[in-house]
Amino acid sequence: MSQTTGVRGVARILGGKAVLKHEVRSLGDLQRLVANGLPVRTLERTVAYIASSPREAVRLRDRLVAPATRKRRKQRLRPAESERVERLARVMALAEEVWESRGDARQFLTTPHALLDGVRPLDLAQSELGARRVEELLWRLEYSLPA
Repeated sequence: MSQTTGVRGVARILGGKAVLKHEVRSLGDLQRLVANGLPVRTLERTVAYIASSPREAVRLRDRLVAPATRKRRKQRLRPAESERVERLARVMALAEEVWESRGDARQFLTTPHALLDGVRPLDLAQSELGARRVEELLWRLEYSLPA
């Protein structure tokens, strides 16, 4: 996956130009959007795109931004909240690229994985270091490297 493909995939999962109100063509574009706070709608769009069920969507949304906090956010998420949302969109975009299917990518993200200490990649990706572990595994799968 090229850097441009990855950034566009992340932007698409976040809701695209219709939600972001900007064309995302580079990591710099994405970084600026996250630093300024993503629109609140990106949270719902990303969760709906990744979650395999409504129950999973609620659980994931509440982990990304606490319900009480979310109610106070009218227009934009804070930068730290935006980073969490972007991180999951990034992991999903890479999983889709590797598996060449949204359904297979979801299955991968929601199934405990032995090489991730039996943790679901979706749960591990809640932290930056965990997301790096998931991304490393995905890259190894993409390039048929020993995992």
